[in-house]
Amino acid sequence: MASGRRPEHKAPPEVFYNEDEARKYSANTRMIEIQNQLTERAIELLQLPDDLPCYILDVGCGSGLSGEVLSSEGHFWVGLDISKAMLDVAFEREVEGDLFLHDMGEGLCFRPGTFDGCISISALQWLCNADKKGHNPKKRLYTFFMSLYGCLSRGGKAVFQFYPENPDQVELITSQAMRAGFTGGIVVDYPNSTRAKKMFLCLFTGGGNTPLPKGLGTAVGMNSQNTVQYSEKRERSKFERGKSLKKKTKDWIESKKERRRRQGRDVRPNSKYTGRKRKAHF
Repeated sequence: MASGRRPEHKAPPEVFYNEDEARKYSANTRMIEIQNQLTERAIELLQLPDDLPCYILDVGCGSGLSGEVLSSEGHFWVGLDISKAMLDVAFEREVEGDLFLHDMGEGLCFRPGTFDGCISISALQWLCNADKKGHNPKKRLYTFFMSLYGCLSRGGKAVFQFYPENPDQVELITSQAMRAGFTGGIVVDYPNSTRAKKMFLCLFTGGGNTPLPKGLGTAVGMNSQNTVQYSEKRERSKFERGKSLKKKTKDWIESKKERRRRQGRDVRPNSKYTGRKRKAHF
């Protein structure tokens, strides 16, 4: 998708999806078909149990198109969206889920362990933009993922279909999800197709041993890059706990820099000059 055509470059979501755009979006048969296909794929990637209905959170639910697919699959759901116009259309369409007007970048306020899973279709990339003066994409993503982690049940999963603008956005999103405690990675369907290629962020709360689902459109036996695994597992510090380090030494500086990296801060890389003693100048 060309940069000039991306909706998130035209206006904030609550402005772009006004009453006219919301009705146009919800009446477009092609858009409905695409939304249904993406939602069905997201549900498949969630790998929900077959023997019971689940309680699902739909982030960026819009006019309830994805929610209708959840209902048709026998699941109960809650949807939230920042666009009042989109939610008004969902109310008019009498969708079965509970709807909330909310900015996901401000975090979620549901009780711990509320949901069995979460899906989101074409919404996550909006958090990469600073639409207001006080918006910090990194902080907003972290706030969202932290609160999402808390409201998912033990072993719960989340699947986000999204349209990243560039690899930096993918790195930004996945790094903040990892900081929040998730494991998982990127699943790419039809990686060699320009039109059919779709990207899904699959997140797990159950630790780093859960295997990623396979992307569609790759021949068996091919060494494709249609999944990218990452983990919350961090390298153990080479400095033992309980031992204090003398300030301003090389070990102390490296320990401090390593701690800041774990906090997600920008830190200069270590080099042979790290912690070197400088000659006094008189």
